[in-house]
Amino acid sequence: MTEVETALAFLERINLRDQDQLAELMTENHVFIDSLGGEVRGREKMRTGWQGYFAMCPDYWVSRESIFANGKQVAIFGEAGGTIALAGKLLPENQWRTPAAWLAIVENGLVKQWRVYADNKAVYDILAKAKEN
Repeated sequence: MTEVETALAFLERINLRDQDQLAELMTENHVFIDSLGGEVRGREKMRTGWQGYFAMCPDYWVSRESIFANGKQVAIFGEAGGTIALAGKLLPENQWRTPAAWLAIVENGLVKQWRVYADNKAVYDILAKAKEN
């Protein structure tokens, strides 16, 4: 696969919400960087991280509008969204959607780094409201 094909396959596997299939596309020393700059290092830690995220947001989705590549770097621009599950329920008031971008660094057909750029205020607001109740 080309770098672009690898990055797009990673997006597709996010939409499948299958952490094991995602892990198949990660290098062993994979690095995930969230929108606040927090890092998670290692394929197995990220397998667990995705599993937790999919439990919190079972209908999480990503979409792409544009993609640009420069060597091993692939930049994807689109949207992300879903519904935060509270007490096991997916309520309409807990849905969110935001413009998003991702930067993948691809090495030997695997994603070495996945960096998220998104305004997650809507997610934080939903979680804060849940803590108040």
